[in-house]
Amino acid sequence: MAEHPHAALVRRGFEAFSRGDMDTLRELMAKDATHHVPGTHPLSGDFKGQDSIIDMYRRLGEETSGTMRLEMLGICVDGRGHAVGMCRVTAERQGKHLDDTGCIVFRIVGDKITDLDECVEDIDESDAFWS
Repeated sequence: MAEHPHAALVRRGFEAFSRGDMDTLRELMAKDATHHVPGTHPLSGDFKGQDSIIDMYRRLGEETSGTMRLEMLGICVDGRGHAVGMCRVTAERQGKHLDDTGCIVFRIVGDKITDLDECVEDIDESDAFWS
């Protein structure tokens, strides 16, 4: 059975992020996409547009000295333009260790990601790690 196109799109995005392939991520996102990051830390908030999103991804890499890793746990789709990518996130930063489960709820229009709404299992742990 073939993978649903929205699941394939999300998988391609996670793989590109893991490789640091920002050009592919740009291809997958609408120019005016928005990525919503939960929490109260300096990297939380709403990042509007490809440049803002890609810059936030670059900052994640810089802040963790390249140690951030995503382990894909699964992808669910509804066939109506929504997909959820679930993953385990690990990273090191300033002597702190992050090991959390999270997901991103994607809104897909046509063949482009228009909205990414991130959720984390332990928001307090996430805030403490990134602050």
